[in-house]
Order: sequence, then structure tokens, then C-alpha cells
Amino acid sequence: MSRKNRWLAAGVAGAGLLLAGSAVSGAQPITPLVSGTAHQALFAISAQGDAAIAVGAAGAIVQSSDAGKTWKAVMPAPTPLTLLGVSVQQGHAIAVGQEGTVLVMDAGGKWNKAGSGTDNRLFGVSVNSSGLAVAVGAFGTALKSTDGGMNWASIAPDWNSYNKDGEQPHLYDVTVDESGAITMVGEFGLILRSVDGGKNWQTLHKGDASLFALDLPATGTAYAAGQNGALLRSTDHGANWSDVGTGTTAILLGVHASADGKVAVTGMHDMLLSTDDGKTWSHPGGEDINTTWYQGIAAVGAQQAVLAVGHSGQIIRIAD
Repeated sequence: MSRKNRWLAAGVAGAGLLLAGSAVSGAQPITPLVSGTAHQALFAISAQGDAAIAVGAAGAIVQSSDAGKTWKAVMPAPTPLTLLGVSVQQGHAIAVGQEGTVLVMDAGGKWNKAGSGTDNRLFGVSVNSSGLAVAVGAFGTALKSTDGGMNWASIAPDWNSYNKDGEQPHLYDVTVDESGAITMVGEFGLILRSVDGGKNWQTLHKGDASLFALDLPATGTAYAAGQNGALLRSTDHGANWSDVGTGTTAILLGVHASADGKVAVTGMHDMLLSTDDGKTWSHPGGEDINTTWYQGIAAVGAQQAVLAVGHSGQIIRIAD
């Protein structure tokens, strides 16, 4: 196990939640790894190397140090408040959620609360290897930390310049790349980018459907997903975006694109899979997918296994 994965695995308490889990019946491309009860929803997952962390309702944090094969819950939960976003990157792990909650994992594996300076709900967070982090949330909240999440300051745009009535859009997801560029998505189809630490923002996209998820890899195709089946694609690292026809009107909640052209999109009562970089899509169906929901999605381990989290504390692996 590498140093960064030992660090992320340290101090994890609680019982293992592994399920043997064979693939769902028929041609379903999902394998259940972890399952809980109805109130144990998981909303976000992030991974780096073999280490993965998922977060959810009532402060739930579950962690894996073996590429998602086994999982342990942090007990007791470090907060009673629901956690909605998490980011892991080379020695940094940050979770965010209700009432402006920010939790930062220390070198011993303990989660500590950090002051965010806001009571607004935080939906997403991203941290790069240098410790530059951005968290986004309700009513246009955008916060930046330069020390791995311990201290935060607002970098929200001047919303009066975006909406004539100054309406502050919810921001749902964000990515901070290794160069320090910040890209965030939210209501009104907004995709905004800053390359100077949040001092100035460029509008890359605006539309009608809220965007809930962003996957912006260092290389390859980028995607943003959201309301009413909205899926956007960029082949130039997010500078320009085009609509992707998916054949669904479902609320899409998560997206991950692999370097080999495989794309997985999670959502409410639907899941979309592509093996040709989004040219064509399949809808796996089945009771678990058609009647429930999955949200956060990430790839873990040397094999880049794609994992998703959602209803009933579920963690699943999506087939290659």
C-alpha cells in the first residue's frame, strides 16, 4: 500500500460492510459491494489510487483502502449533519455538507471540523495535490482554501453581473485542476471557470437545465450532467460544450468518463452507459435502477473500477 493510501486508511474504525454480491440478474452491469438501510443514503464518492471515501446521510463516512473491495464505516460519525460532497487527492481528504459543514482528515486518519464561514449547504468540493480546494453550494456559495481545507474565504462571482435581479444560483459541483484552474457548475446550465484563484470568472455555458455533476479529466473528454436528461460534452478541456442526445428525461446526478471512451452516468430511475465516448448509449434498466437512484461516481485502483453510490447506503461497481 502506498504512503498516501496508508494515510487515508489510518484511523478508520467500525465494522466492515462488504457484501459478496454477485452481479444483478440478467444483463445488468452492476455488482453490489455495500448495502445498508433506506435512511443510509450515500451522495458522493472520491478516489485516489486504491483509497476511496464515500459520504452521505447523518454524517456517514465509509472508506476503502483496497480499491473498493472492502469498506469500513467511521464510527462514531464525526457529524450528525448530512455530507453531500467529498474529494481525495494525494494526502488531502475533505468532506462538505449541510449548514456549511467542512470536515478535513488529518495525517492520523481523524476527521476534524473546519470553519467554512457560511451556514449555506455545501454540495460539492474539489482539492488538488497542492492543497488548493474549492467548495460550492446553495445561493451562489463558492469558497476557496489554500491549506487543504482548514481555512476558507469566499470567491463567489458578483452575481449581479450574471442575473439582472442578482439572483444567486445554487452551485452543485466543482473541479480544481493541478494548474489551479477552477471550474464549477450549477443552476441555469451555468459552467464557470476562473484561472486566477476566483478573482475573475468566465462563463463557458449557460442554459435552462441545472447541472448537478462535472467530470473534467486532465486529458480526454469532459462531461456535465443535470436536469431533464441534460448531458454536455467538451473535447477541449471545458472551453466549449455541446449537447449530447441520451434518450432520457431523467434527472442525471453523476458522470464519469474513462480514457478508453467508456462513460457512465447515474441518475434518478435511470443509468446511461456508453462504450464509444458518448456516440451511443444504453439504458441498463432493471428494478434496482428503474425504481431507485445512484449519484456519486468515481474510478478507483489500478484497474480504474467505476464505483457509484446512492440509495440505501449502496455502493456498486459498474461493469467494464
